[in-house]
Amino acid sequence: MDDLYRELIIERYKDPIYRGTLNPNDITFEDENPLCGDHIQIDIRVDENNIISDARFSGHGCAISQASADLLIESIIGKSLDEAKKLNKQDVLDLLGIVLGPVRLKCALLSLKVLKGGIYGLGSTEYKEVDEE
Repeated sequence: MDDLYRELIIERYKDPIYRGTLNPNDITFEDENPLCGDHIQIDIRVDENNIISDARFSGHGCAISQASADLLIESIIGKSLDEAKKLNKQDVLDLLGIVLGPVRLKCALLSLKVLKGGIYGLGSTEYKEVDEE
């Protein structure tokens, strides 16, 4: 089964479905993992009911970080901002479907960190580091 998920990761890395930017957007946020050089920006459009109507990611990095971002974006479209706020580390790991060591875990979770940073706002007291969840 791991081979199937590894193929999915490589496929999403080579040919991501949700790569791009949205202009105009309602939410945009970016961050990086300075240890490995991964960088992700997420742009989100929200409708009048706080439902994520569209989202895209851009940036660069390893296959895990880029595939994770593409899969996460796919999973949030159609969800409310409140539902997106509830996403956690395990949700991202379930999307990827493979066991990751501590170094690769940071790569996989960068997109979730960026998503939550954008939704909560970096300066907000509600914003929590993804690793704490």
